[in-house]
Amino acid sequence: MTTNDTPTVVLVHGAFADASSFARVIPELLADGLKVLAPAVPNRSLVGDSAYIASVVRRIPGPVVLVGHSYGGAVITVAAAEENVKALVYLAGYALEEGESLGELQGGFPDSELASALVYTPFPLEGGDGEGTDVSVEVDRLPAIFAADVDPGLARILAVTQRPLAAAAFGEPAPTAAWKTKPSWGIVARADRTLNPDVQRFGYRRAGATTVEVDSSHLVMLSHPECVADVIRAAVRSLNN
Repeated sequence: MTTNDTPTVVLVHGAFADASSFARVIPELLADGLKVLAPAVPNRSLVGDSAYIASVVRRIPGPVVLVGHSYGGAVITVAAAEENVKALVYLAGYALEEGESLGELQGGFPDSELASALVYTPFPLEGGDGEGTDVSVEVDRLPAIFAADVDPGLARILAVTQRPLAAAAFGEPAPTAAWKTKPSWGIVARADRTLNPDVQRFGYRRAGATTVEVDSSHLVMLSHPECVADVIRAAVRSLNN
């Protein structure tokens, strides 16, 4: 296998987190000889974030497996339209339909505990053209809602280092849904108190994803890294079939 044939796994984090949320999965993938990239997602808009990840993917020689956690699932749904993306992996994520927003998909199911813990904070838009709104999670509630099965000390760190998501992203429709033409895998976090597991199941079923269920909090890649790595490996193996 040449260097350009070696798949690159691109790990896309979600809202209220950053690329360090993949810290326990990355060593597993590197040990397999895979190339791995975990870029920082701006978390400003679905279309803009997807365009940014697509630009990262376009610079990668060879095939890509695009992995998205939570909101990152919506991002990869759009960004995976890039030609060299060969498979998608959703981790407790949103698998949107074309023309569907996060709010629309989520709105068809009962709210999770997250809804009552959200904090809305204004921020200045670039160029001084008005204000936007950042969405984050109450610091003292994030550990239980977001990371109940993660080491408590780490969960407290995650609570104070969370990366907000601009509220505008919740209402933006996905301009495309790459799972319609590319194979996908999905992990349902059964004990998820951030994203209703039924939202995950519905999206994966609609996408025809190969699905695994894990008794996990929302941060499945920190609490069950071996399982996440195994699902990513299955997606990588499919490239040779």
